[in-house]
Amino acid sequence: MIKTRHLPCYKTGLELVILFLCLFSASPVWAATYEVGPGQALEDLDKVPWESLAPGDRVLVHWRPEPYKSKIIITTEATEQQPLVIRGIAGPNKELPVIDGRDATTRSGLNFWNGSRGIVKIGGANHPACDPPACVPSFITIENLDIRSGRPPYRFTGRNGSTAYDKNAASIYIEVGRHITIRNCVLHDSGNGLFIGVFNGETRDILVEGNYLYDNGIENDIYEHNSYTSARGIIFQFNHYGPLRKGCLGNNLKDRSAGLVVRYNWIENGNRQLDLVDGEDSRAVPDDPAYRSTFVYGNVLVEAEGEGNSQIIHYGGDSGDTSIYRKGTLYLYNNTIVSTRNGNTTLVRLSTNDEHCDMRNNIVYATAGGSRLALLASNGVLLMSHNWLNSGWRNSHDNFNGQIVDNGENLTGNSPGFSDLSGQDFRLAPESAAIDAGGALARAAEKYPVLKQYVLHQSGEPRPARGTIDLGAFEYCPPGGCKQQEVHNEVASEAEINPENEFAAENSADAGDQQNYVDADNGIEGEHSNEQAYIDSDIIKLDGIDKISDEETDTTKRNDDKISNSGGPTGSCGCSGSMQGNGLAMENLFFVLLITLFSRRNKRKQT
Repeated sequence: MIKTRHLPCYKTGLELVILFLCLFSASPVWAATYEVGPGQALEDLDKVPWESLAPGDRVLVHWRPEPYKSKIIITTEATEQQPLVIRGIAGPNKELPVIDGRDATTRSGLNFWNGSRGIVKIGGANHPACDPPACVPSFITIENLDIRSGRPPYRFTGRNGSTAYDKNAASIYIEVGRHITIRNCVLHDSGNGLFIGVFNGETRDILVEGNYLYDNGIENDIYEHNSYTSARGIIFQFNHYGPLRKGCLGNNLKDRSAGLVVRYNWIENGNRQLDLVDGEDSRAVPDDPAYRSTFVYGNVLVEAEGEGNSQIIHYGGDSGDTSIYRKGTLYLYNNTIVSTRNGNTTLVRLSTNDEHCDMRNNIVYATAGGSRLALLASNGVLLMSHNWLNSGWRNSHDNFNGQIVDNGENLTGNSPGFSDLSGQDFRLAPESAAIDAGGALARAAEKYPVLKQYVLHQSGEPRPARGTIDLGAFEYCPPGGCKQQEVHNEVASEAEINPENEFAAENSADAGDQQNYVDADNGIEGEHSNEQAYIDSDIIKLDGIDKISDEETDTTKRNDDKISNSGGPTGSCGCSGSMQGNGLAMENLFFVLLITLFSRRNKRKQT
């Protein structure tokens, strides 16, 4: 069923009043719902009028046995009250609808650049007309979809006919966007599962939650990752990150954002689990006050044997221009971090001594033993308190020029006391020394308390509150479970979900630890570790990141081949244009309705 936006004729005063109330209500009165799939009004995604989607619209994609093979462009500037939602409707066995990039087609009339960068694109286009930064797609949710196979050697049909995907193509490619939510999707078999470009600081307030990202990357290439993101304000939560494709050398979660929060995720394997580096693509990122504080908590990080790099986390930069490195504090707390490597493991690589890590309430366990576990690489300052670590852990496996401050309240041992290590059940056993062993968080981290914990897989639950907090990502519950009054019931606040205006204040709490931003020329010298140079990811600037000029997208070219949109939106549903005008138009309509109402009332009195 397709709900159209046709405006009927109103004859009575009561109808006019009802119309007025509807126009000014919070619900999307004029929104359309497009149902796609077997037995629905639209049989395929190419039938959806992507060029005319309006605030409040919904596209419901129903599961079918065969995949959808369509390219999607989303340019809608929706609102908080009337977001645009693209939602998959699961099959009888909870199968998600599949959108496959292999041999995908593009709806006739659509014309957008960077088509080779993704299967689903949020960003600019010629038709529908959206030329960032004047137009920035906003308040968009994509959920419950399996999006796959955007990479070479696969091809698609676009504005230039049959075209190959770029190596750094993504299942979802956000060229520019604000208030974007990617939820409960499976993103795999692409160059990048998810790619988000900062677009000169215009991309902001992103929520990535409940997704499964795995099996991405390009063989023998270090530049493609399960996710690669840069934004001003971004939260990752309740996601499951799995291994990359065989032979691919990228990282799991790579980020260049300001205002980064990584919480309650399960991240395993990859060259590094977390690669949190400099915002080299836009000055707006290192200039953002939120850039100097990064919060990583409540996660499970697993480093497996055979992965390229023995460093689990990298924080700082890799462009070679150290003036734009993060030069702040990585707040690392209540994570469960496990390495099953036979050789050496390094917990954190801090790029320079201007990078700090505040490490509290974590469990860090290397199955190879403490002599194989180092906390830092060569540089940086680490403050550690109330963590569990292998006995005999080391400062570094390299020439160490940094500093580790141990407050003497950390625990060591041979085993942290997991319920089932071999089965990856990292919940605490009753005899674990990590129970009730936690301490206070840093002042800045108090803004992000540990209220939830991860549930296998892609879900979460309230974290029980039983006296002193336990170490690691999971709170112990005795046999029979925790009592209801022992469980946090807080729902994440709007400030936590939407990081806008939320990060600037927290930096002041630890201002003494922060370094002033230093202006410097943009360098592209690589930064290499003492390990194999080829696995130090992204040591040169990526071509085309956040630039719309890498595929016939310079301003002159875009203007030359723009398609006229004078005819208004069209599509198979025959919907008319959205009635969601600006405030002045609505106010004028209100007065017209009142005048009409009183005019008819006076006429009735005269008769």
